[in-house]
Amino acid sequence: MASSSRPPGKTLISATALQRRVAVLGREIAAHYGREPFVVLGLMNGSLFFLVDLLRRLPAETRVECWRVQSYAGRASSGKLQGLAHCGGDFAGRRVLIVDDILDTGLTLDAVTRRVKELGAKKIDLCVLLRKRRRRTVAVRARWAGFDIADRFVVGYGLDLDGQYRALKSIQALD
Repeated sequence: MASSSRPPGKTLISATALQRRVAVLGREIAAHYGREPFVVLGLMNGSLFFLVDLLRRLPAETRVECWRVQSYAGRASSGKLQGLAHCGGDFAGRRVLIVDDILDTGLTLDAVTRRVKELGAKKIDLCVLLRKRRRRTVAVRARWAGFDIADRFVVGYGLDLDGQYRALKSIQALD
């Protein structure tokens, strides 16, 4: 049964705005890759909703892989990426689009990009739903970003606080 409680914070990005932007990103990505095959690598669990909505707008033959990695505990990055050692896949000679929920410190996307290169990817692009306006710990650039946001802790549309609030349809700021 769905809870009728109020959202946990102020709405930053509405469900409607999310769907509109994902549709645009889908068109841009599909146009960029054209007929050349590519693999989408989704980083779980945060990108879950974004990944599914984006995939619905990409060619049906697009290959999909998912890795479960995490670096957050509560509201802060631990600075260490957990789960990467168990991640693999057939990326040799392929173009890979890594999809993540948020570009914050850059540590996760940097480590994942290095791992995908080790597995032989020919070319790697990054797509994030949210890009925080802040100094990164490592230099990482996303080719596609849904929204630029202030350096705030956010939940909803897959993003969580210790497993809660992922299913919110909008992005909420917890201040």
